[in-house]
Amino acid sequence: MLKPAKNSKLTPARTTFRHGDLHRTLLAAGVELARTGGPAAIILREATRRAGVAPNAAYRHFSSHAELLAAVRAHALSQLARAIEAEISAIPSRRRGAALARAHLRAVGIGYLTFALHQPGLFRTAFSNTQPVAGDSDKAKTGASGLNPFQLLSHALDLMVLHRLLPPRHRSRAEYLAWSAVHGLAFLVIDGPLHTATAAEIAALSERLILMVEKGLSS
Repeated sequence: MLKPAKNSKLTPARTTFRHGDLHRTLLAAGVELARTGGPAAIILREATRRAGVAPNAAYRHFSSHAELLAAVRAHALSQLARAIEAEISAIPSRRRGAALARAHLRAVGIGYLTFALHQPGLFRTAFSNTQPVAGDSDKAKTGASGLNPFQLLSHALDLMVLHRLLPPRHRSRAEYLAWSAVHGLAFLVIDGPLHTATAAEIAALSERLILMVEKGLSS
């Protein structure tokens, strides 16, 4: 974890970064700022201070606060996708057919909620309202599968249709119905009235919500 120097006046600016290293270092600093303070904590000058470089050096890699925020947001979305993929990969190999489709949808929801609960700063940043900026890459928002969180949900819903758990007539834009339910619970827990709920209570609510989503989409 990158940590601020105890006395910034005694920290000399570095001038020995190889090509690309400073970009990665500044991004890592921005990610740590987001991890502890959410999108509001991402300040370009603070990222340069943590990297140990003069502020002007940062502008060769991030021309504005908006560019750094967009890069951190992309990283947060990528980490969210990987959290979902981890849940998917944990599905027992014996699952087949409809059971696999249900497990896949559950894995997407649980992975989403788990990331929100364990990384609330990055979760808030992932869904911060940012304007498109130059160099903003959709590829940077994906997990190991090459899919972003929305696409992973779409794939799970396609499996539900394939195994006749979701009527084709209900498939259109179903992502937004499932997403809004799980996203809403996530924010009720990290920023709302459920922030004092126990881990067991949150787990129980999560399971009930995902079952509700499954049954609601199929009816």
